[in-house]
Amino acid sequence: MKRRARIVSEGKPAPVMAVVSTAPDAAVAEHIGRVLVEERLAACANILEGVTSIYTWKGSLQHEREVLMVLKTTSAALREMKERLVELHPYEVPEVLVVDVHDGHQPYLDWIGSAVGQDV
Repeated sequence: MKRRARIVSEGKPAPVMAVVSTAPDAAVAEHIGRVLVEERLAACANILEGVTSIYTWKGSLQHEREVLMVLKTTSAALREMKERLVELHPYEVPEVLVVDVHDGHQPYLDWIGSAVGQDV
């Protein structure tokens, strides 16, 4: 039986993180994703078009088409990646949600670490 690879955080941040954010359109999302990958702050940026967001902003109900970004990084690069994402983003208050990755295919997790220059 093949053993499954697992990352255990043991009370510390997991070494691999997924960051979720939205953008107003594909061009903005692709620009942000490209910069973060080129600067080795993210290993990968998945861009998903066709997202509908319903939310309240400054007292008004909003219904907007957006693009979802899922960015993969390491806990070591996370702070700088979040700062750069906010810097690049056109929104006044961009969505930046961080999800600890506690399990995954170890070769893929290793690739993320390698792509951002951090061992996981």
